[in-house]
Amino acid sequence: MTSIMTNNAALAALQTMRSINEDLETTQSRISSGYKVETAKDNSAYWSIATTMRSDNQALGTVQDALGLGAAKVDTAYTAMESAMEVVSEIQAKLVAAAQPGVDKDKVNNELTELKNQLMSIAESASFSGENWLQNEAGETPADKEIVGGFNRGADGTVSLTKLEVNVTGTGGTILVDKEDAANGILTAAYVGSDPGAALGAATADNWVLIDASSTTGVTATVIEIDSNTSDEYIGEMFDVVDHILQKMTTAAANLGAINSRIEMQDDFIGQLRDSIDKGVGRLVDADMNEESTRLKALQTQQQLGVQALSIANASTENMMSLFR
Repeated sequence: MTSIMTNNAALAALQTMRSINEDLETTQSRISSGYKVETAKDNSAYWSIATTMRSDNQALGTVQDALGLGAAKVDTAYTAMESAMEVVSEIQAKLVAAAQPGVDKDKVNNELTELKNQLMSIAESASFSGENWLQNEAGETPADKEIVGGFNRGADGTVSLTKLEVNVTGTGGTILVDKEDAANGILTAAYVGSDPGAALGAATADNWVLIDASSTTGVTATVIEIDSNTSDEYIGEMFDVVDHILQKMTTAAANLGAINSRIEMQDDFIGQLRDSIDKGVGRLVDADMNEESTRLKALQTQQQLGVQALSIANASTENMMSLFR
């Protein structure tokens, strides 16, 4: 049936054109943005997953920054600890020299004093971002440190942080000088010369301390220093104490090295994890540019054919007019 009121062919061609134009608009949007799922209306499930994972990835980036800050603090403490160990080793050497006949012990003691001043300077300077893991100030209570090391999202959607613990106060702790409680510092604590590391007993001349930091809570001990009257027996006890101090510093340095290695491994892992998340999100929402470019060519061809079909359908009405001439 041919009608001048309803052009069915033109309506069909127009409907086809609308469908082609919608597909063409979608394809052009994907090509320009690079995403096949750019907004929630494109695919709400994939968009939700991608948004959450992008947020988690951003949080992991912040964790990497925190690890970098933590690594800087550990490096600072480790470098200072190594320098302090070298100074303590030098103190040991000076004590050995003092035990030799004919040595001017007063001059050796002057050297010991300067070496101890150097230890204090190292402890005071080992600060990064306002934190000093080698010295505790008067009026403060030392505490172990934490470094943010991970961001986790559970199956139920809850999030949590993984923290790396740094032992500052306990066995193998890093505090060298404690100006609040001398017993908490490796260099300011008291040691029994005849039995290094034993619990401090009654006040005797055999209890030794390397540095007197004038702590609020002091110790009952004799400061390691010598003069012309210092006996070889006392020098031997001093050497034993300094050796024990060096062992404790070595343990602390080893712990710092271990945490530094852990930070490096965690940083590498998080970097790889972020890359994996980026790839996973990309598989969900990124547009395949090869596929989209091919689809664009096909839709442009269909659009041209649709225009021709609509033109033909509209021309059929003009042809019908010739019947009435």
